[in-house]
Amino acid sequence: MRDAQQLQGNILTPKGWIQGTVNFSDRIANIQGAFSDPAKNDLPYILPGFVDLHVHGAGGKDTMEAGDAVQVIARMHAQHGTTSMLATTMTAPVSDLEQALQAISISCKERGKNSARVLGVHLEGPYINPGKLGAQPDFATLATLEQVQHLHAIAPIKLITVAPEMEGHLELVKQLTEMGMQVQIGHTLGTYEEGVAALENGATGFTHLYNAMSRLDHRAPGMVGAALAHAKFSEIIPDLLHVHPGAIKAAMRAIPHLYCVTDSTAASGMPDGQYMLGRQVVHKCLGGVRLEDGTLAGSTLTMDQALRNLVSIGLDLQDASRRVSTYAADYLGLPERGRLQINSYADIVVLDRELNLTAVYVEGEKIDLANA
Repeated sequence: MRDAQQLQGNILTPKGWIQGTVNFSDRIANIQGAFSDPAKNDLPYILPGFVDLHVHGAGGKDTMEAGDAVQVIARMHAQHGTTSMLATTMTAPVSDLEQALQAISISCKERGKNSARVLGVHLEGPYINPGKLGAQPDFATLATLEQVQHLHAIAPIKLITVAPEMEGHLELVKQLTEMGMQVQIGHTLGTYEEGVAALENGATGFTHLYNAMSRLDHRAPGMVGAALAHAKFSEIIPDLLHVHPGAIKAAMRAIPHLYCVTDSTAASGMPDGQYMLGRQVVHKCLGGVRLEDGTLAGSTLTMDQALRNLVSIGLDLQDASRRVSTYAADYLGLPERGRLQINSYADIVVLDRELNLTAVYVEGEKIDLANA
């Protein structure tokens, strides 16, 4: 149990803004004050810590490196307000995945100092369509239940990306759902009908909506059409490079719990230059990360910038906060994260009136932002 702490400002609770104080140790003890419009004062904003379900890297490190990579990544993202995250893999040979998951499992068991909580694994590949790799290396393969169970035994797979049109994958979607995983549709050339079938078999979301999936056409709605017509949850990358603001707004009108991810790479928080994304070399330049052929390859986004981007395209702060915190926590079934209420984890971010981070708390630990 950590020592009792207190913050004062405009506190965003599930019921709305409260001007007052939040008292906490590792969990929130109470929130005191009165409901108030934050526009009527100049106090800081106190929001739930950010929840990022798609993190490949940061600080020059990639999850597939194994070793201490995930610890470095979790520390860097905590400095930008991410209080919990999923370490995300790349399409790779099983031996590479085993090595990466062994390292991730260590971080899942014990949170490092000044670090975000690693909730588990987002297995993005290798069970994808080789015709829609995007920036994934060419190691796509058909999935088997036995292989997924083997990987899950090494580190907890909370979320898995699957192309449902591949042979045997539709039945696998049902089996993985029964194992307690969230199954997302992604890196897919599937039709609208195949997307609907996957949802009916237990799939619950879509990986980086619009990117690396069959597009919407009015006579062939594709996987994007299946998402817009039927999904309750989907992730999207709001770096304003991967998806046009208008397309983000269209998705928000269609998908009730559209949530944001960074899809961040080793280049996040680093200067322009050359980095690794799994087995592939990527180049950071002009705020983006690309393969040699110009294909977007993840991002340099951090969740505090994602919040600012959402506000910049017209969302109010309360809605933007839900999309970088609450909805992702809800998607994983984590009612004690992604919101500020009594007995929730004290995962808290404090922002000034320009939405710059001034403090971050992970389970009550104040994160050192000196090297942010």
